[in-house]
Amino acid sequence: MTTPDSPVWFITGAATGFGRAFALETLARGGRVLATARDPSRLADLVAVDPARVLALALDVTRPGDAATAVEAAMARFGRIDTVVNNAGFGLVGAVEETPLEEFRAALETMVIGAVAVTQAALPVLRAQGSGAVVNISSMGGQLSFAGFGAYSAAKFALEGMSEALAQEVAPLGIKVLIVEPGAFRTDFAGAALRRMPGMEAYAGSVGPIRAFAEGMHGTQAGDPAKAARAVHIALAAPVTPLRLALGQDAIDAVRGHAQALLAEMDAWAALGADTRVEAG
Repeated sequence: MTTPDSPVWFITGAATGFGRAFALETLARGGRVLATARDPSRLADLVAVDPARVLALALDVTRPGDAATAVEAAMARFGRIDTVVNNAGFGLVGAVEETPLEEFRAALETMVIGAVAVTQAALPVLRAQGSGAVVNISSMGGQLSFAGFGAYSAAKFALEGMSEALAQEVAPLGIKVLIVEPGAFRTDFAGAALRRMPGMEAYAGSVGPIRAFAEGMHGTQAGDPAKAARAVHIALAAPVTPLRLALGQDAIDAVRGHAQALLAEMDAWAALGADTRVEAG
């Protein structure tokens, strides 16, 4: 049952994939949704689920002022914001040398600066309430990277670094931060949302197989976005919400293996790294 106190989720990139799944899960739980997309006409069927509980707005996270306008609209309609989901983004595959600087900038502007803009616009509301959550959709590519995903991981690594600091800053204010690290889920990541950089022969061996894998997995991924949305709701409702939530066995295995490899390498080189003190004398 929806009440004036029913939670409000502010979701970027709500037209497809995880954003759409978060919106539907929130509605199923009796909540309300401020759904945003660059093209709000793509949200019409979501609004049709329950027009009284869904407000669709145009929001380009890279355009100055859009985030503040959307927050104002959410407050005018619902009077509160409980969870902000920074989900807007896209996939990008190509070697570092194959990726034009404008594509690197676009990845960072959308998935880092855009997320910061939305977060900064919403934080005054969350602080005034003394409660709320910021959910930043990263990836297992925010913990480790692969050949061909340098630009994408650069954005997700940066998002995670910002999120760690943010979590420490806002915890005393009653606000949670959750970094979500999905593996391969059945979204548009490998479909319409995947930007493919022109290939160079020099990287056919290192990037070619990963490029082919990324382009060929669309529609076959093991992960269910609806189950991901349910997991995020459960994590946020827990007495102790984790800072990071890896989703999918592939993500869990990859992140764990990468962490173990980092520790092993640190141990192997610890003596050399530590032998850098200024000598007394």
